[in-house]
Amino acid sequence: MTTSFKRAAAAGFTLIELLIVVIILAIISAIAIPQFSAATSDAQQSAADANLAAVRNAIELYRAQHAGNVYPGLKASSGGADCTGVKGTGELNTEQAFKDQLTYASNKDGQTCSIADDNFRYGPYLRQGIPVDPFGNSADVAIQTTGANLVADAAATAKGWKFDTKSGQFILNKAADQAPDAGN
Repeated sequence: MTTSFKRAAAAGFTLIELLIVVIILAIISAIAIPQFSAATSDAQQSAADANLAAVRNAIELYRAQHAGNVYPGLKASSGGADCTGVKGTGELNTEQAFKDQLTYASNKDGQTCSIADDNFRYGPYLRQGIPVDPFGNSADVAIQTTGANLVADAAATAKGWKFDTKSGQFILNKAADQAPDAGN
């Protein structure tokens, strides 16, 4: 054997040393990965709580400023002949009316316009639009008009939000076992 071959062989790692390193890395990853998963879940929960609070505050402010103490979506957002911008298009008790009345300027009757002026002096309450739900990545709002307590859909495909135009209740449209403690 030449001297250079002996040096190259002595400089390498043995199979045992490599196995020990792989085992240590496996143990570290087994400890660290669940921690990152929990952090993701916690972040989604915090985002859901913040979004729920923001929309609920906007809903209550809308109700306080409009005639008859009505919730958004209960009246049509269309109409508003004095609008100098884009008019709302939502009919009563629809998702579009709910979204228009929270994201556009409105008059006392709930008719909406994209430009605020003396005729449309209330709002907009959510300038960035309806926030997405962090679990399903959807800004869809299922509208209910019964005034009864809302119950999130149990289907695994359920996503977005749920709102009742008579009671004003706004929830995450996710079953409790899919999104624990998300404001139901």
